[in-house]
Amino acid sequence: MIVIFAVIFAVWELAVWLFHVPDFVLPSPSMIVDKMIATWQLLLVNALVTAQEIALGFGLSIVLGIPLAIAVVYSRIFERVAFPFMVSLQTIPKVALAPILVMWLGYGILPKIMVAFLISFFPIVISAVVGMRATEKEMVYLVQSMGANELTTFLKIRLPKALPSIFGGLKVGIGQAVVGATVGEFIAAEQGLGYLQLVSQVRLDTPLLFAAVVVLSLLGVLMFNIVAWAERLALPWNRVRTEMVE
Repeated sequence: MIVIFAVIFAVWELAVWLFHVPDFVLPSPSMIVDKMIATWQLLLVNALVTAQEIALGFGLSIVLGIPLAIAVVYSRIFERVAFPFMVSLQTIPKVALAPILVMWLGYGILPKIMVAFLISFFPIVISAVVGMRATEKEMVYLVQSMGANELTTFLKIRLPKALPSIFGGLKVGIGQAVVGATVGEFIAAEQGLGYLQLVSQVRLDTPLLFAAVVVLSLLGVLMFNIVAWAERLALPWNRVRTEMVE
């Protein structure tokens, strides 16, 4: 992986130098690195804001998504009422909802958290529902025939069986949360990496624009690795887990 990136950056650096590409069109990798070093405090401050929005939005999607998935699995009535609403909400582009959220919640951190939540919520719910319903009925009947109540059946059978699917949804959701927080900052923000990109674009500071993209990408990889690390702790026996990005 490191060799591939090294080759790409070397070709990029050479192409910029050979064709005399202007800095405001495409800065070289060395210039982007110099910019990151020169503005590390600015990038760090804005990265912390974006990380906070991602973490809170993603955390909210877990706190609400998993119980909702349990309700869908155990209640047909709830499924018939809630599922069409969730599907219709998912079909709405979240960029279209962002201005409405700004009008309702102001220019603070809340609209970004809500966009990150809305965009990462659906894959978590769907993966949890699919995982819980994948439990073999024979196994459930066997446990219940031995005297286990519904709570014990859930904790001992359904939840462990669903965990690989749930973590699959979490890994999709964390990537979506990064996109959601950035989209929210594009609409209205005074801090964050998305806001920094907009400011850099207006000032034609392309090296800083690319530096913000690099930091955003590194932040996304870090968040994904945290989820993958949690999966390793929770499912040490799972052979189909996704490897961490190194």
